[in-house]
Amino acid sequence: MRFIKCLAVIFDLDGTLLNTLKDLTDCHNRVLESEGFPPHPDTSYKYFVGDGARKCVERALPETARTEQIINRCVKAQAKDYADNWHVATEEYEGITSLLKELSRNKIKIGVLSNKDHHFAELCIRHFFPNIAFDVIQGYMHGVPHKPDPTGARIIAEKMGVKCQEIIFLGDSAMDMSTAVAVNMRGIGALWGFRTDGELIEAGASALIETPGQLLELIGHPI
Repeated sequence: MRFIKCLAVIFDLDGTLLNTLKDLTDCHNRVLESEGFPPHPDTSYKYFVGDGARKCVERALPETARTEQIINRCVKAQAKDYADNWHVATEEYEGITSLLKELSRNKIKIGVLSNKDHHFAELCIRHFFPNIAFDVIQGYMHGVPHKPDPTGARIIAEKMGVKCQEIIFLGDSAMDMSTAVAVNMRGIGALWGFRTDGELIEAGASALIETPGQLLELIGHPI
């Protein structure tokens, strides 16, 4: 096997490190129902989420209700609800902590790039991985646009002091793979997440893995 050269790994958050789907689904549905709109199943939210809170709200609303006023009101309500309920059902995917520890043990830098608001991205990481020393955590904030804009990935690479071509970007969506391609990182698709293998391949994934531990095999550091 030809191993992938890797000095750092950037992880997506929702659908890659953490299964946040139920909390996101419940949060948005509570907002919708408070406004008199119908809820959606979690299978729909697999495709609603990923582009930031505002876009998720917009997608969840009926087309006839997607006015600026209603969207703004729902985004505000969603932020308040999620602030109270972001960790009710969320949990890490099996094997993630072991992967993170092994990467750190082998002096491979680790970071997070998420379209989740930066405040919530940090909350999630600090809560669910309190004993893991991430080198960089980067969520959405002013001056750092949502993926697939490459700004966030470049910021992380610069802070790590690692060349983009020596970084793996592990994520579960086309957006993650497109981000990796845009900055010349190696995009690896996580099949345990929210999206399909076809989407990941079409977006430029150089490999797909079914379990976190398989990443270690790809870079020549099996547990």
